[in-house]
Amino acid sequence: MNDIWWQTKGEGDCDLVLLHGWGLNAQVWDCIIPQLSSHFTVHLVDLPGYGRSGGFAALSLRQMADIVLSQAPEKAIWLGWSLGGLVASELALLVPERMHALVTVASSPCFSARDGWAGIKPEVLAGFQHQLSEDFQRTVERFLALQTLGTETAKQDARALKNTVLSLDMPSAEVLNGGLEILKTADLRTALSALEIPFLRLYGRLDGLVPRKIVPLLDEMWPRSKSILFPKAAHAPFISHPAEFCDALVALKARL
Repeated sequence: MNDIWWQTKGEGDCDLVLLHGWGLNAQVWDCIIPQLSSHFTVHLVDLPGYGRSGGFAALSLRQMADIVLSQAPEKAIWLGWSLGGLVASELALLVPERMHALVTVASSPCFSARDGWAGIKPEVLAGFQHQLSEDFQRTVERFLALQTLGTETAKQDARALKNTVLSLDMPSAEVLNGGLEILKTADLRTALSALEIPFLRLYGRLDGLVPRKIVPLLDEMWPRSKSILFPKAAHAPFISHPAEFCDALVALKARL
């Protein structure tokens, strides 16, 4: 098995593993590491096939979770953003005993729109998959731009995401396509309803990829979980509202 890139920062008394989203890498967290590292021992991961974790083909959600777990601390708070939220959620279902808590950020247990469920239209995800083969970089940039639309700092937030992608080698089209396939097909709604570990869900009210209307539905479906909706954030609240974002994590740690 190939190793994935893994870096540890900070000397806090609680381990915190951060999993990034589709197309990106662990450098996306740079804006909040100074604030988190005094409270947590922070583990930065490039998901298999992304950033510095090259040498992987397209993987299933379970395969991705297994590979990440192989280098993980014995017990930690696991935080996953967007696609990373699905990976962290899959791990919570597989090894809840390895988690102090699960945190998902701008993530959905089912990203694809279904009957009675708001999400990304399947034809939109299929369009991204098709476009990857035609104009690789522009497709990734377009997806990133969608993540910041509507926020007061949209242009600089989109620039930060783009710089994160361009700072390292781009993932292969195969890996990116595999990630979109996970977003298109995964549905953890029912499975996560039985989760008993502390579970915090963070959302941006302006998010165009994870509609805010799913928040009350999941509040009802998962009554043991807690949700926070950042009113002026979109799909990357840790970039647009870093102080409030970090405060929510420190407060979670205090409750454990």
